[in-house]
Amino acid sequence: MKRWLMVLMVCVVPSAVAAQSGVNVPPSGSYVPRLGDIMNTVQTRHVKLWFAGKSANWELAAYELRQLKAGLVEAAMLYEGLPVNNVTTMVQPVQSVADAIEAKDGKKFTRVYADLTSGCNACHQSIGRGFIVLRTPDASPFSDQQFAPQGK
Repeated sequence: MKRWLMVLMVCVVPSAVAAQSGVNVPPSGSYVPRLGDIMNTVQTRHVKLWFAGKSANWELAAYELRQLKAGLVEAAMLYEGLPVNNVTTMVQPVQSVADAIEAKDGKKFTRVYADLTSGCNACHQSIGRGFIVLRTPDASPFSDQQFAPQGK
């Protein structure tokens, strides 16, 4: 009896809560993340990229840049209404950051990271979201993550 009640709670309660909260639950298999959710993830990668690069953890920086790029590609693929120019203008700043990471050049990384951030802000401006302004982070919200390379 208790097992049956638990199964019922797991299956029914989330639907009831969603219905009462006014949240539209898409049918199974058709979920598309909201653009804001994708961009929140991209912003997280932007922050982590900064701390990895400043810590000279080039392996982590390369990973975070790949994830950031994947998020931008996902946004462009899922939201065809985004101006193509916005997507293509990010190619050069992303490549410049990749080049700095590959060269393990901290000074270049700092400079091109600023260009990447400016590119993000220009895109926000062009789509009427100029109130979303990114900047170089000054404190990590990820106190549970070590950004310095292992062994340092």
